[in-house]
Amino acid sequence: MNALRKQASNLGKQTGLKEFTGKDRVTDAVRALANFYAAQLSLCSKQIPTSYSNARMVHAHMIVSGFRPKSHILNRLMDLYTKSSNLPYARQLFDEIPEPDICARTTFITAYSASGDLKLAREIFNNTPLNIRDTVSYNAMITGCAHNSDGNAAFDLFRDMKRYNFKPDNFTYTSMLSALSLIADHESHCQQLHSEIIKSGTGFVTSVINALISVYIKCASSPHVTPSLLMDAARKLFDEMPHKDEVSWTTVINGYIRNDDLDTASQVFDGMNEKLVDSWNSMISGYTHKGLYSKSLEMSKKMHLLGIKFDGFTYTSLLSACANSKLFLHGKQVHAYIIKTVINPSRDFLFSVNNALITLYSKCGKTDDARKIFDKMPIRDIVSWNSVLSAYVEAIRIEEARLFFTKMPEKNEISWSVMISGFAQNGSGEEGLKLFNQQRSTECQPCDYSYAGAIRSCSAIASLNHGCQLHAQLIQSGFGSSLSASNSLITMYARCGVLEDSHSVFLTMPCLDSVSWNAMIAAFGQHGHGSRAVNLYEEMLKENIAPDRITFLTILSSCSHSGLVDQGQRYFNSMYDTYGITPGEDHYGRLVDLLCRAGKFTEAKTVIENLPINVGAPVWEALLSGCVIHGNMELGIEAAEKLFNLIPSHDGPYILLSNLYGKSGKWTEAARVRNMMRSRGVKKEPACSWIEVDNMVHVFLVDDTKHPEVSEVYGYLEELVFKMRKLGYVPDTKFVLHDMENEQKEHALSTHSEKLAVAFGLLKIPAGVPIRVFKNLRICGDCHNAFEFMSEVVGREIVVRDGKRFHHFRNGKCSCGNYW
Repeated sequence: MNALRKQASNLGKQTGLKEFTGKDRVTDAVRALANFYAAQLSLCSKQIPTSYSNARMVHAHMIVSGFRPKSHILNRLMDLYTKSSNLPYARQLFDEIPEPDICARTTFITAYSASGDLKLAREIFNNTPLNIRDTVSYNAMITGCAHNSDGNAAFDLFRDMKRYNFKPDNFTYTSMLSALSLIADHESHCQQLHSEIIKSGTGFVTSVINALISVYIKCASSPHVTPSLLMDAARKLFDEMPHKDEVSWTTVINGYIRNDDLDTASQVFDGMNEKLVDSWNSMISGYTHKGLYSKSLEMSKKMHLLGIKFDGFTYTSLLSACANSKLFLHGKQVHAYIIKTVINPSRDFLFSVNNALITLYSKCGKTDDARKIFDKMPIRDIVSWNSVLSAYVEAIRIEEARLFFTKMPEKNEISWSVMISGFAQNGSGEEGLKLFNQQRSTECQPCDYSYAGAIRSCSAIASLNHGCQLHAQLIQSGFGSSLSASNSLITMYARCGVLEDSHSVFLTMPCLDSVSWNAMIAAFGQHGHGSRAVNLYEEMLKENIAPDRITFLTILSSCSHSGLVDQGQRYFNSMYDTYGITPGEDHYGRLVDLLCRAGKFTEAKTVIENLPINVGAPVWEALLSGCVIHGNMELGIEAAEKLFNLIPSHDGPYILLSNLYGKSGKWTEAARVRNMMRSRGVKKEPACSWIEVDNMVHVFLVDDTKHPEVSEVYGYLEELVFKMRKLGYVPDTKFVLHDMENEQKEHALSTHSEKLAVAFGLLKIPAGVPIRVFKNLRICGDCHNAFEFMSEVVGREIVVRDGKRFHHFRNGKCSCGNYW
């Protein structure tokens, strides 16, 4: 720039106006100076990113020298300023011009449109007299509307353009097609502009045909069209093109990929004479997004062998394939290759690849390595922060996630949604709701995913009132048709004991996915409606929704809770035979539970002995639970011994074995198990039950003395038991698993936490409203029997959710049919 300043100074001295006296000599000097400044501004435009500062120096020299630039010099200055993101400074120049020409006006229309300020762009255009407008200015305004997602405004401009006899050119039609892609939802919309293009004579221009093909492809995703017809029209255009460029091939390949036709996309790809990077990237990305990770990796290998250089998009798709298929070592090799071969990567490359690397390491359980990549990133964006936040949440490192969240310099909808859902999924429902309310007080208002996380928080703490309020807010906010939020509502209502509301949400959803079906099947199963769960599963298959691993877990549980042994076994066998899904340990655990609940221990033992995997805790826990139900001492002891070795610090096996001994009257053995538990430092989780009354959660423990109204509760319970005895209720003392006198046993039964919670609810909740109580452990047999009688005495529905399932007590009967 020093050289530029020196040249300008010398020329200023040579041609200074004060040194010229003749008119021609003055004119020559001005012309020479104008040419000099024009040349220097042309030089500035090539010196990105210093063009702005250099242009200001040239501009300053003009002012000092007394030179008054004409429009062509001013236009160059304004163009440089606008392209250097200095719109206010450029606008100051523009406003000082008495009558800006069409070139200056078009420069600002383009600049404002590019910055997203369509209002100011339109203001410049509207203030441009009709007699100086031209096709270029219309093109700039139409392009601005298209780039700012205002397709209708672009069409209005196009109609005005034709009305005033401005002739559209290739660029006009390309921009119009871009605008059409925003609003076209019917085949006729594409055909009308297609006809206009043919009449204009631009139907053989490659850029125009590419844009037209793209419109047909985008319109193919509209629910109002037959996708195959639109794709056929796009393919016909492609096949008839006199000249195909890289955009042509890539557009058609991407079109077939978008419409889930990877086979045809592959055929088009194979027909290319020269396969360029973008087409390879399209195929690799397509296979990755469709879950065909092996094909994605195979394509990248072929690409490498052919010597085609990978770019950021290639690496991102490749790393995504490795992350989703859990091929950590392969992904790590790709990482090493990037470090070794990529020199001076661009800003965009660093963003996309580093974010993909963070996802790879986090999905493969290497959260600390993901954080190291983040810490070494020279530049980070919100995607980088969100990727690490998600990594902590997925690794169930919630406190670290919380700390990281507070340090984020900015938070978007994803940040809030991830953190709210993280609290909900990890048992911190109250924290999730607090964070949701905190988001509502910020400028970043909750989206449907935030609502989904908040609703899941209500599920975690079984807060029906909060859940209903969120449902109402969801509808008011315009997210009532959100798939993710609706799926959360299905689960929330089901876990809060309101099954029919859960089913109503399911029935009124505008569209369903596998998560929707799984949630509703699980809801029916948890509430003891095994037959409804089975019927819904069969309906799901008729709708051509393929079951996944979660589907089979839900349907096996549903069959297990309702004694549907034959159906459950049939569904289990279909997992691999029909759907190619290899059963996991959790699936085998559900199968053993299904058989053991029905007392089919021989079959359960055969399943365990023939397991293709190591028998883990879920399978032995299912066997032990079944043995307790049916009093199978021999198998129960064997299962307990296995569990003592597998999960020695877990209280469940000790309690179940102690209960098994106690139910058989073997008090010495039961005491020995409890002593062994104490000696090993294993603490029993205390049983507790809770109920929500007037937006306040009331918690009761066994033999509770701390609740402020517990005396009134005990008194009311005595009245109820007196009435229940008249109907035939007798306390079942075999569920007191300690050796004591019978009277003491009856007293122990009367102080169970679920009885206290139900009695409190009956005292405080208005008549006619169901009582909903939640317990952390399995309901005891005497309480189950007592609630059947209690529901008949008080004439109200009592709903109890224990650690396994729901029980709905109505008119002296339970929804489980006593199969639990």
